[in-house]
Amino acid sequence: MELSTTAKWLRFNLFAKPFDTVLTLIVVPTLLWIVFSLAHWALSIANWDVIQSSAKVLMTGIFPDEELWRAWIAAGAIGVMFALVASTAIRLTTTRLVVGLAITALLTALSVSVSQETGIKTLAVCFVTVAAWAIATRLSFVKLYSLRIAAVLCALFIALLYPVGPSRWGGLLLSVVLTICSAILTIPLGILLAFGRCSKVGSIRVLATAYIEVMRAVPLILIVYLIWIAQPLLIPSLQVPDVIRGLIGFVLFYSAFAAEYVRSGLQAVPRGQVEAAEALGFSDWDIKRIVILPQAMRVAMPGLVGNTLDIFNYAPLVFIIGLTDFQRAGQMVLANPQNSGQTYEVYAFLFVSYFAIGSVITFMARRLESHLGKGSHR
Repeated sequence: MELSTTAKWLRFNLFAKPFDTVLTLIVVPTLLWIVFSLAHWALSIANWDVIQSSAKVLMTGIFPDEELWRAWIAAGAIGVMFALVASTAIRLTTTRLVVGLAITALLTALSVSVSQETGIKTLAVCFVTVAAWAIATRLSFVKLYSLRIAAVLCALFIALLYPVGPSRWGGLLLSVVLTICSAILTIPLGILLAFGRCSKVGSIRVLATAYIEVMRAVPLILIVYLIWIAQPLLIPSLQVPDVIRGLIGFVLFYSAFAAEYVRSGLQAVPRGQVEAAEALGFSDWDIKRIVILPQAMRVAMPGLVGNTLDIFNYAPLVFIIGLTDFQRAGQMVLANPQNSGQTYEVYAFLFVSYFAIGSVITFMARRLESHLGKGSHR
């Protein structure tokens, strides 16, 4: 019976029509050849010693060695934040727990190749993440306040890293911190802009609309570079680290896109609910806070999660203001003459890392979309 079902699936999806059959006979062997060639290169030809010897630079850039304990604690806090967000849309099942433990084992094995100490610390971070996910899915009050807890954790790990000096943040750590902080800060600013664009006050509506349209019409690199240059010119007495200036550029730019996602959610709220709240004597503030915004965020949340993926993918743009993000760290490794022959290995590692993190964010966006959909009980 199972063979019959498989045969039906193959017939319907791959060999339904003559053109589909020809396309399948061309595409499938080509994909198999590509996968086999890449696997053969990765397992038999590639020299991964450059990744092992440069892991610290790739992960944290020029972060001081004696302060790496801060980075490890920050990694644990980031893992807990991810677990809390995931608990709102992904229930804990035996299969998912096994997958989580398998990923933990894989990351630990890869880290042990760098050093035994790194492997132990990686295992601890992964264990804390999985444990936080398991606890959050079991305790309803944790899921209820998950976003607030995540915001507190974000503030704590930033406070933990700040004494080292933002100019020393680098590698994947900088990319992740920039992504998380930008994603969190764009949401409240995007909500204000969305309400401003829908405001009945003409001046507020025009200003909010103009801001959104201007930001969406210019490239991100221009905004980041402009903020980096303009701040010392406008306020020369205030010394703002390059990381903060880059963060401000990302927040100002992506808040315009967040505003459009929220505005689409505001338009999805039935007018009848607003009229019912007005009839009950709700104030305008209470209507927005209690009736409109929760429903609007339910619609906008998948788009906002997708916005986070865009922020992470464009984080390498901060190299124009002298910051060492993940991609720039890879280029620093290749700048060493001893590593000049490992270009493929370094960029393959960067590609796999970006793809893995991007896939996790995309998966979370789809799960949130499914979870927040009306009538969903997942």
